[in-house]
Amino acid sequence: MPVELAKALGAELPATRYSWNEDTLILYALGAGVGIGTDQTSPSVLQYAYENGLKALPTFGVVPSFPALVGMMNLPGLSFNPMMLLHGEQYLEVVTRPIPTSASVTSKGRVKAIYDKGKGALVVLEVTTTQDDGTVLFKNEFGVFLRGEGGFGGEAGPAPGNDAPSRAPDAVVEYPTMTHQALLYRLSGDKNPLHADPGFASMGGFAKPILHGLCTFANVGRAVIQACAGDDPTRFRSIKVRFARPVMPGDTITTEMWRESDHDVLVQAKAGGHVVISNAKVTLA
Repeated sequence: MPVELAKALGAELPATRYSWNEDTLILYALGAGVGIGTDQTSPSVLQYAYENGLKALPTFGVVPSFPALVGMMNLPGLSFNPMMLLHGEQYLEVVTRPIPTSASVTSKGRVKAIYDKGKGALVVLEVTTTQDDGTVLFKNEFGVFLRGEGGFGGEAGPAPGNDAPSRAPDAVVEYPTMTHQALLYRLSGDKNPLHADPGFASMGGFAKPILHGLCTFANVGRAVIQACAGDDPTRFRSIKVRFARPVMPGDTITTEMWRESDHDVLVQAKAGGHVVISNAKVTLA
Protein backbone atom coordinates (compact mmCIF):
# COMPACT_ATOMS: atom_id res chain seq x y z
CA MET A 1 0.00 0.00 0.00
CA PRO A 2 1.25 3.57 -0.67
CA VAL A 3 2.41 5.76 2.19
CA GLU A 4 -0.46 7.73 3.73
CA LEU A 5 1.21 10.92 4.95
CA ALA A 6 -1.80 12.24 6.85
CA LYS A 7 -1.88 9.11 9.02
CA ALA A 8 1.83 8.34 9.37
CA LEU A 9 3.44 11.75 9.88
CA GLY A 10 3.69 12.51 13.60
CA ALA A 11 2.50 9.06 14.65
CA GLU A 12 3.95 7.98 17.99
CA LEU A 13 5.93 4.81 18.59
CA PRO A 14 5.11 2.72 21.68
CA ALA A 15 7.41 3.54 24.61
CA THR A 16 10.03 0.88 25.37
CA ARG A 17 12.14 0.06 28.41
CA TYR A 18 15.82 -0.89 28.48
CA SER A 19 18.43 -1.48 31.21
CA TRP A 20 22.18 -1.94 31.06
CA ASN A 21 25.19 -2.55 33.26
CA GLU A 22 28.96 -2.80 32.85
CA ASP A 23 28.77 -6.18 31.11
CA THR A 24 26.29 -4.75 28.57
CA LEU A 25 28.71 -1.95 27.69
CA ILE A 26 31.67 -4.31 27.42
CA LEU A 27 29.76 -6.73 25.17
CA TYR A 28 28.73 -3.83 22.95
CA ALA A 29 32.34 -2.61 22.67
CA LEU A 30 33.65 -6.07 21.81
CA GLY A 31 30.87 -6.56 19.27
CA ALA A 32 31.82 -3.25 17.70
CA GLY A 33 35.40 -4.47 17.28
CA VAL A 34 37.28 -3.00 20.23
CA GLY A 35 40.50 -4.94 20.77
CA ILE A 36 40.75 -6.61 17.35
CA GLY A 37 44.28 -6.54 15.94
CA THR A 38 45.80 -4.50 18.77
CA ASP A 39 47.34 -4.82 22.23
CA GLN A 40 44.63 -6.08 24.57
CA THR A 41 46.22 -4.27 27.52
CA SER A 42 46.34 -0.81 25.95
CA PRO A 43 44.38 1.95 27.70
CA SER A 44 42.52 2.55 24.41
CA VAL A 45 41.06 -0.95 24.65
CA LEU A 46 40.62 -1.30 28.40
CA GLN A 47 38.64 1.91 28.81
CA TYR A 48 35.83 0.21 26.87
CA ALA A 49 36.41 -3.44 27.79
CA TYR A 50 37.41 -3.62 31.49
CA GLU A 51 35.23 -2.71 34.45
CA ASN A 52 38.07 -0.92 36.28
CA GLY A 53 37.62 2.65 35.01
CA LEU A 54 35.07 1.58 32.37
CA LYS A 55 33.73 4.19 29.96
CA ALA A 56 30.89 3.68 27.51
CA LEU A 57 31.71 3.73 23.82
CA PRO A 58 29.40 6.69 23.03
CA THR A 59 27.75 5.12 19.98
CA PHE A 60 26.14 2.74 22.50
CA GLY A 61 23.52 5.51 22.67
CA VAL A 62 21.69 3.93 19.72
CA VAL A 63 21.20 0.62 21.54
CA PRO A 64 18.62 1.57 24.22
CA SER A 65 16.41 3.25 21.61
CA PHE A 66 16.62 0.43 19.06
CA PRO A 67 13.67 -1.59 20.47
CA ALA A 68 11.40 1.38 19.71
CA LEU A 69 11.84 0.62 16.01
CA VAL A 70 9.85 -2.58 16.35
CA GLY A 71 6.79 -0.38 16.77
CA MET A 72 7.31 0.96 13.25
CA MET A 73 5.76 -2.22 11.88
CA ASN A 74 2.36 -1.24 13.30
CA LEU A 75 2.28 2.49 12.55
CA PRO A 76 -0.80 3.86 10.80
CA GLY A 77 -0.30 4.87 7.17
CA LEU A 78 2.77 2.63 6.69
CA SER A 79 2.43 -0.84 5.19
CA PHE A 80 5.59 -2.44 3.81
CA ASN A 81 7.56 -5.65 3.39
CA PRO A 82 10.21 -5.79 6.17
CA MET A 83 12.65 -7.38 3.71
CA MET A 84 12.57 -4.11 1.73
CA LEU A 85 13.67 -2.01 4.70
CA LEU A 86 17.18 -0.56 4.80
CA HIS A 87 18.82 1.58 7.46
CA GLY A 88 19.74 4.67 5.44
CA GLU A 89 20.82 7.35 7.92
CA GLN A 90 21.53 7.76 11.63
CA TYR A 91 21.90 10.70 13.99
CA LEU A 92 22.86 10.31 17.64
CA GLU A 93 23.28 13.04 20.24
CA VAL A 94 24.70 12.20 23.65
CA VAL A 95 22.85 14.75 25.78
CA THR A 96 24.23 13.80 29.20
CA ARG A 97 27.91 12.95 29.57
CA PRO A 98 29.53 10.79 30.76
CA ILE A 99 27.17 7.96 29.91
CA PRO A 100 26.37 6.04 33.12
CA THR A 101 27.77 2.51 33.32
CA SER A 102 24.39 1.25 34.54
CA ALA A 103 20.91 2.66 34.06
CA SER A 104 17.24 1.94 33.41
CA VAL A 105 15.65 4.09 30.71
CA THR A 106 12.54 4.69 28.67
CA SER A 107 12.62 5.52 24.95
CA LYS A 108 9.77 7.36 23.26
CA GLY A 109 9.60 8.12 19.55
CA ARG A 110 7.54 9.54 16.73
CA VAL A 111 7.60 9.84 12.95
CA LYS A 112 9.40 13.15 12.46
CA ALA A 113 9.43 13.24 8.64
CA ILE A 114 8.68 11.17 5.53
CA TYR A 115 10.40 11.95 2.24
CA ASP A 116 9.59 10.70 -1.25
CA LYS A 117 12.82 9.45 -2.84
CA GLY A 118 11.20 8.10 -6.00
CA LYS A 119 12.36 4.50 -5.69
CA GLY A 120 11.53 4.45 -2.02
CA ALA A 121 10.34 6.37 1.03
CA LEU A 122 12.72 7.72 3.69
CA VAL A 123 11.02 7.63 7.09
CA VAL A 124 12.76 9.60 9.86
CA LEU A 125 12.00 8.30 13.35
CA GLU A 126 12.91 10.59 16.26
CA VAL A 127 13.55 8.77 19.57
CA THR A 128 14.42 10.29 22.96
CA THR A 129 15.86 8.12 25.74
CA THR A 130 15.32 9.26 29.34
CA GLN A 131 16.42 7.92 32.72
CA ASP A 132 13.83 7.19 35.39
CA ASP A 133 14.70 10.47 37.15
CA GLY A 134 13.80 12.42 34.00
CA THR A 135 17.34 13.02 32.77
CA VAL A 136 17.56 12.88 28.97
CA LEU A 137 20.53 10.73 27.95
CA PHE A 138 20.24 10.30 24.19
CA LYS A 139 18.44 11.67 21.17
CA ASN A 140 18.38 9.53 18.03
CA GLU A 141 17.04 9.92 14.53
CA PHE A 142 16.77 6.73 12.48
CA GLY A 143 16.49 7.27 8.73
CA VAL A 144 14.72 4.14 7.46
CA PHE A 145 14.54 3.62 3.68
CA LEU A 146 11.58 1.61 2.44
CA ARG A 147 12.41 0.28 -1.02
CA GLY A 148 9.53 0.40 -3.49
CA GLU A 149 7.39 2.73 -1.36
CA GLY A 150 8.23 6.02 -3.12
CA GLY A 151 6.20 7.93 -5.67
CA PHE A 152 3.48 9.03 -3.24
CA GLY A 153 3.96 12.72 -4.01
CA GLY A 154 5.78 13.83 -0.88
CA GLU A 155 8.71 16.21 -0.52
CA ALA A 156 12.13 14.91 -1.57
CA GLY A 157 13.76 16.24 1.60
CA PRO A 158 16.95 18.22 2.18
CA ALA A 159 20.31 17.40 0.62
CA PRO A 160 22.42 15.21 2.94
CA GLY A 161 25.25 17.78 3.30
CA ASN A 162 28.51 17.06 5.16
CA ASP A 163 30.30 16.20 1.91
CA ALA A 164 33.86 14.95 2.20
CA PRO A 165 36.35 17.67 1.16
CA SER A 166 38.45 17.16 -1.97
CA ARG A 167 41.71 17.58 -0.03
CA ALA A 168 43.57 14.76 1.68
CA PRO A 169 42.13 13.76 5.06
CA ASP A 170 43.69 15.15 8.23
CA ALA A 171 43.58 11.74 9.90
CA VAL A 172 42.98 8.13 8.85
CA VAL A 173 42.27 5.19 11.17
CA GLU A 174 41.89 1.55 10.11
CA TYR A 175 40.03 -1.04 12.17
CA PRO A 176 39.82 -4.68 11.05
CA THR A 177 36.68 -6.72 11.63
CA MET A 178 36.34 -10.46 12.16
CA THR A 179 34.50 -12.86 9.86
CA HIS A 180 32.08 -13.56 12.73
CA GLN A 181 31.73 -9.89 13.73
CA ALA A 182 28.01 -9.70 12.90
CA LEU A 183 27.27 -12.76 15.05
CA LEU A 184 28.89 -11.00 18.01
CA TYR A 185 27.41 -7.55 17.41
CA ARG A 186 23.84 -8.89 17.17
CA LEU A 187 24.04 -9.83 20.89
CA SER A 188 23.63 -6.10 21.60
CA GLY A 189 20.03 -6.28 20.43
CA ASP A 190 19.80 -6.16 16.63
CA LYS A 191 18.75 -9.74 15.88
CA ASN A 192 17.80 -9.07 12.23
CA PRO A 193 18.49 -12.43 10.48
CA LEU A 194 19.94 -10.49 7.54
CA HIS A 195 23.18 -10.42 9.57
CA ALA A 196 23.30 -14.14 10.37
CA ASP A 197 21.13 -16.27 8.09
CA PRO A 198 22.37 -16.84 4.49
CA GLY A 199 18.80 -17.50 3.32
CA PHE A 200 17.54 -14.17 4.63
CA ALA A 201 20.59 -12.39 3.22
CA SER A 202 19.84 -13.87 -0.20
CA MET A 203 16.22 -12.68 -0.02
CA GLY A 204 17.54 -9.22 0.75
CA GLY A 205 19.75 -9.29 -2.35
CA PHE A 206 23.07 -10.06 -0.65
CA ALA A 207 25.43 -12.95 -1.39
CA LYS A 208 25.96 -13.57 2.34
CA PRO A 209 25.06 -11.97 5.68
CA ILE A 210 26.31 -8.40 6.01
CA LEU A 211 27.68 -6.47 8.96
CA HIS A 212 25.23 -4.25 10.82
CA GLY A 213 25.38 -0.65 9.66
CA LEU A 214 25.40 0.38 13.31
CA CYS A 215 28.51 -1.74 13.88
CA THR A 216 30.27 0.24 11.15
CA PHE A 217 28.81 3.38 12.77
CA ALA A 218 30.47 2.39 16.06
CA ASN A 219 33.84 1.93 14.36
CA VAL A 220 33.59 5.40 12.81
CA GLY A 221 32.72 7.02 16.13
CA ARG A 222 35.60 5.29 17.90
CA ALA A 223 38.04 6.29 15.16
CA VAL A 224 37.15 9.98 15.55
CA ILE A 225 37.51 9.75 19.32
CA GLN A 226 40.95 8.17 18.93
CA ALA A 227 42.27 10.54 16.26
CA CYS A 228 40.56 13.83 17.08
CA ALA A 229 39.52 13.75 20.74
CA GLY A 230 42.65 12.53 22.49
CA ASP A 231 41.00 9.10 22.87
CA ASP A 232 38.57 10.64 25.39
CA PRO A 233 35.02 9.33 24.79
CA THR A 234 33.50 11.89 27.16
CA ARG A 235 34.21 14.58 24.53
CA PHE A 236 31.86 12.91 22.04
CA ARG A 237 28.67 14.95 21.54
CA SER A 238 26.96 13.82 18.34
CA ILE A 239 27.32 11.94 15.08
CA LYS A 240 25.34 11.92 11.85
CA VAL A 241 25.99 9.45 9.03
CA ARG A 242 24.59 8.15 5.78
CA PHE A 243 24.96 4.42 5.09
CA ALA A 244 26.18 4.17 1.50
CA ARG A 245 26.98 0.45 1.12
CA PRO A 246 27.14 -2.60 3.38
CA VAL A 247 30.33 -3.90 4.98
CA MET A 248 31.09 -7.62 4.85
CA PRO A 249 32.31 -9.26 8.07
CA GLY A 250 36.09 -9.58 7.83
CA ASP A 251 36.56 -6.32 5.93
CA THR A 252 38.80 -3.56 7.26
CA ILE A 253 36.97 -0.28 7.91
CA THR A 254 39.04 2.77 7.00
CA THR A 255 37.79 6.04 8.50
CA GLU A 256 38.95 9.29 6.89
CA MET A 257 38.57 12.54 8.87
CA TRP A 258 38.73 16.24 8.06
CA ARG A 259 38.84 18.76 10.92
CA GLU A 260 36.48 21.65 10.19
CA SER A 261 37.02 23.29 13.60
CA ASP A 262 38.05 22.38 17.14
CA HIS A 263 34.66 20.71 17.54
CA ASP A 264 33.47 19.55 14.09
CA VAL A 265 34.93 16.65 12.09
CA LEU A 266 33.69 15.59 8.64
CA VAL A 267 33.99 11.85 8.10
CA GLN A 268 33.93 9.21 5.38
CA ALA A 269 34.49 5.47 5.78
CA LYS A 270 35.56 2.86 3.24
CA ALA A 271 35.65 -0.94 3.17
CA GLY A 272 36.13 -3.49 0.42
CA GLY A 273 37.18 -0.74 -2.00
CA HIS A 274 33.94 1.23 -1.60
CA VAL A 275 32.63 4.17 0.42
CA VAL A 276 30.37 2.61 3.06
CA ILE A 277 29.58 5.68 5.20
CA SER A 278 29.28 9.11 3.61
CA ASN A 279 28.03 12.60 4.41
CA ALA A 280 29.08 12.11 8.02
CA LYS A 281 29.89 14.59 10.76
CA VAL A 282 31.00 14.18 14.38
CA THR A 283 30.78 17.01 16.89
CA LEU A 284 33.09 17.02 19.93
CA ALA A 285 32.99 18.98 23.16
